[in-house]
Amino acid sequence: MTIPTESLVDPQPLATGPETTSPSPSEDSRWAELLTPHYLATTVMLCIGVALFAFNSFLVTTVLPTAVMEIGGGELLSWSITLYLLGSILGGMSAALLKARFGARDALLAAGLLFLIGTMIAAFAESMDQVLAGRVAQGLGEGVVAALCYALIPELYPSRLVPKVFGAEAAVWAIASFGGPLGAGFITETVSWRAAFLVNAPIILLFLLLTLRIAPTQRAVTNSKGLPLLRLLLLSLGMLSLLMAGLFERPALTFAAVLLAILLMAGSIRLDRFSMTRLLPTGAFGFSSTVGLGLWVVLLMPVAQATSSVYLVFSLQHLLGYGPTLAGGLGAVMAMSWSVAAVTIANLKHRNQRRLAIQFGPLLQLLGILTLASGIFMREIGLIVLGQITIGAAFGVSWGYLSQMLMDVTPDAERDKTSALLPTLQSAGFAIGAAIAGLIANTAGFDAKADADHLHDILTLTFIVPLVWAIPASLCAYLAVKRAPEPWR
Repeated sequence: MTIPTESLVDPQPLATGPETTSPSPSEDSRWAELLTPHYLATTVMLCIGVALFAFNSFLVTTVLPTAVMEIGGGELLSWSITLYLLGSILGGMSAALLKARFGARDALLAAGLLFLIGTMIAAFAESMDQVLAGRVAQGLGEGVVAALCYALIPELYPSRLVPKVFGAEAAVWAIASFGGPLGAGFITETVSWRAAFLVNAPIILLFLLLTLRIAPTQRAVTNSKGLPLLRLLLLSLGMLSLLMAGLFERPALTFAAVLLAILLMAGSIRLDRFSMTRLLPTGAFGFSSTVGLGLWVVLLMPVAQATSSVYLVFSLQHLLGYGPTLAGGLGAVMAMSWSVAAVTIANLKHRNQRRLAIQFGPLLQLLGILTLASGIFMREIGLIVLGQITIGAAFGVSWGYLSQMLMDVTPDAERDKTSALLPTLQSAGFAIGAAIAGLIANTAGFDAKADADHLHDILTLTFIVPLVWAIPASLCAYLAVKRAPEPWR
């Protein structure tokens, strides 16, 4: 099946005219349109790309504790996540350049094959070192796949369907966050941990088949002579230093690792600004443009949410006495709320509503963090669940329209860079937030074996600190919309 040529280009340009954000009744779209023959294969392909990333983010926490009993290497468990995240971030940062140089189809095919090779290495590993090698290959491949799946959304769909595509992908994340650990655990218990890894194989093969038939082959005219290895090296060392910061027990080493990470990543960004072949769109992380401000929101909201990802299930078990299954289920409430909110709000037709959704999301996260921290302090499960629901709704309300606005206001020549950067920044935000959460908790004297009262004080502080990131995220969202060109302003 191939996508008809006319579906690749919206008759009304994405970045011009009020129709982009305020469609007339005749342009109104329904969810079912994503599943019509015109878009079905495309929707499946893009959702698979996101599903692989989401599923493999949760897979190892369920599978590897069993694997280390067979092959050893328990001391390297945390590295299986660290290296996967590092690979996915580097792959995502390179995705736009790979698309420009080789075309989306060839880049996706190569990345998908790399992911498949990594899966096979991990599944048949005889040592944890081999598992880690497979995880690096998985991360690099899936980082490119996820980034290009985002970059292709404005290319393969008319703008009126873009929020619904983001809603569908949010639903995929929710399913993966809830069903991924359960499915991986069931396969591990009934078959083997190797079989749980191999579940990826038929999924990626289907993705490769759809990519071969659907993905565009056009290449951009570029003067690039290769990947910017120095900038990628600085970025990778910076991210590695940051991800390692949470592993140190001494606060001085943790602080030094964070400082080194900031310097290395800032150096990479500065070099990029003066390069002929840029990794980042013009104005990235500046404060004078919608793109710069919006990318700060994309980064800061996951940074603020990451504390829950690291410590919520632990808190439910050690402060409220819940078992692993119930605590894990409650931990997935945020992702479920994200999905429900994204699907519910994807039908906004008026520009004022979409602007308010972008600005309201970070404020809602701010409220959710306050509620969650209060629940941890009071040991009140109702407030904890309400906080999780509110935080998830914050992402669901704003994420799709924020992403669409950033794609729309970016010049055509740089739209791929902005689109591909969105999932990469999201991953980077969660990684940075997790490292900072570990830094705060460890500096405060966190000890998993300490008594509940001691843990209570430390965890309460750890869950309050994300307000530091949620407040500027709210301000950046407000200014991003205010400085956006028509029709977003």
